[in-house]
Amino acid sequence: MPYLSIQTNTGLNESDKPALLKQASALVAQALGKPEQYVMVAIEPQKPMCFAGTDAPCAYLELKSIGLPGSRTTELSAILAEFMESATGIDKGRIYTEFSDAPRAFWGWNGSTF
Repeated sequence: MPYLSIQTNTGLNESDKPALLKQASALVAQALGKPEQYVMVAIEPQKPMCFAGTDAPCAYLELKSIGLPGSRTTELSAILAEFMESATGIDKGRIYTEFSDAPRAFWGWNGSTF
């Protein structure tokens, strides 16, 4: 049920993408205390983006999950920004993260909803 979408204007080697996706999946599962079997991660590298008037490396992350606690978004923002900086070299100050708490009735899986 957690979904992490990563958009960045930086390029990634094809050989690096699977490891980045797996690391992000494990990180999200651990940070949210959710089973990794329900975590989905997507990455869109080399997306044309501009942040603060420049096309220097930047990223936009979107984390959606059922029961995402607003009281933890600051902590989650730090965890995700540090991961991205470590994995891609993008400065934390050039990463935006959006959080969404999805109501169970609006999150489908396996032909039903949660």
